[in-house]
Amino acid sequence: MSAKKRKYIEDYIRFGFVSLQRGDTEVPQCVICYKTLSNDGMRPSRLERHLRTSHPALVDKPKAFFETKKDTLKRAKLDDSGSFRQLSSKVVEASYEIVMLIAQSKKSHNIGESLIKPGIFYAAKLVLGKDSANKLSQISLSNDTVKKRIDELSQDIKVQTLDQVRASPVFAIQCDETTDVAQCSQLLMYARFVSGNNIKEEIMFCHPMESFTTAEAIFDVISDFFQENQLSWESLVGVCTDGAPAMRGLRSGFVTKVKERNPSVMSTHCKLHREALASRILPVEMMDVLNVGIKIVNFVKAGALNSRLFKLLCKDMESEHEALLFHTNVRWLSKGNMLGRLYELREEVEIFLDSQQKVDLYDKFQSEGFHATLAYLVNIFEALNAVNLKLQGKNINIIVHHDTIRTFMAKLDLWKCRVLQGNVASFRNLDTALADSNLDSELKEQIITHLSDLKSEFVRYFPDIDDKREAWKFIRNPFQCEVADVAEEVQEEFLELKFDSTAKEDFKDMDLETFWVKYLHVYPLTSHQALRILTMFGSTYMCETAFSTLVSIKTKYRYRLNVEGDLCCALSSIRPRILDLVAKKQCQISH
Repeated sequence: MSAKKRKYIEDYIRFGFVSLQRGDTEVPQCVICYKTLSNDGMRPSRLERHLRTSHPALVDKPKAFFETKKDTLKRAKLDDSGSFRQLSSKVVEASYEIVMLIAQSKKSHNIGESLIKPGIFYAAKLVLGKDSANKLSQISLSNDTVKKRIDELSQDIKVQTLDQVRASPVFAIQCDETTDVAQCSQLLMYARFVSGNNIKEEIMFCHPMESFTTAEAIFDVISDFFQENQLSWESLVGVCTDGAPAMRGLRSGFVTKVKERNPSVMSTHCKLHREALASRILPVEMMDVLNVGIKIVNFVKAGALNSRLFKLLCKDMESEHEALLFHTNVRWLSKGNMLGRLYELREEVEIFLDSQQKVDLYDKFQSEGFHATLAYLVNIFEALNAVNLKLQGKNINIIVHHDTIRTFMAKLDLWKCRVLQGNVASFRNLDTALADSNLDSELKEQIITHLSDLKSEFVRYFPDIDDKREAWKFIRNPFQCEVADVAEEVQEEFLELKFDSTAKEDFKDMDLETFWVKYLHVYPLTSHQALRILTMFGSTYMCETAFSTLVSIKTKYRYRLNVEGDLCCALSSIRPRILDLVAKKQCQISH
């Protein structure tokens, strides 16, 4: 005998229930929490119990209150189970915003469902109540959802970036490749272009190289990208690479292949890499001091016990620091930082070597002239690090890079001249170390030799530094430049600019890029010549910072991750159009 099917009575609305047809059976549905009961629950006692236990604050509400909720429920999109088929757009928008935060913080995708969602649920439950917490629980943050939405956000950023690059009169690129934790070669490309009233830098793509990383393979990837996204080779004005043979080979390098498409493209060898190469030169005697310093640091930090003992010694002596720093060749600032810390803790190091009976290192550390040479090395590498830092950073044009290099080369001449006179005031630590004595003739000769060699290396790695200054003179200040200093085809327009009093006033108040972008439509020929230079990259700094981000995102625990979407969201300054994405989304219940 089949069970009796109960019928809904209109008066049940006073308990907050309406009827929901499920097949050929009626079931009661709560208009507050949308929960459905069985057909057997369609009796006043059961309905009233649900109201009192689940919604005690609403027990005394009049029937009209629940009638209003009934009307709202009718307008909602429900499936046969009584659940929402489509959530509020605000819930989906919140999901996108949280996913964007996850990507920008370089966190694992599963942090959404393992930490963030439980965290906001319990916080809302404690602060706002259970009903509010239930609403927040509808935010979809599963691992798959986070990955999918990161890809959607990055695609939107990419579309906006490409629109801006295509609209720019000129643009330049920098590209480099590295091998990630999964032994996969990743090719990265950045673009520098005119956008709005200024010049911007944005990541274009991160492409895994499946086989070879030859010039031809790299060029094919970038050429396909240009073709797929309708980027013009004619608008490309500059290419910056790290100087590897695959990139800058004279016959078959990547740059050579680019110039086959556009002969007017100017190529740049990254100034950061060139500065690092030029800084390697050291006289034999100074190299011996450097090697001893590295050995001492390695001895102190090689074992856990030594590290702990040295830390205790530094604490007892109330030292400013409690540890030495390792030297790593691939890190540009490493050598200077390591030497600086060693010099600051030289007293502690001397005591530690003596207490550990490390006789060979102790004798070398205490040898005549060791501390004076070490002091000089600290100062010169401090200066080299300062130059390196000035070459780093976002939105730095190539003219600033050239000015930085020229300034340092001029300082080398000044320091050499001073040392020849026995004056070491330019080297603070060395000057302090020799406070009560004169500069030793042998050390003096070493310093002069080193400064001369450094200057020669910088001249070798930056051979056109002075020529570019003259060629770019009109860009730096068109109002202090002669007409003969610009190309013949723009001379007449240049004169109009030079004697434009309004432009002259604007030049005083604006930075270089903003000024030339503003007057692009007024003086197109002259401004175009200037922007060809100002959009060029002087280094591959952006790629290098992206590689650091890549290391943070793609770890040994996420070695199969397709990292392009995460990189784009983490590195781009462009805000994704989340509301547009929400409008296109068929919102689904959290899973």
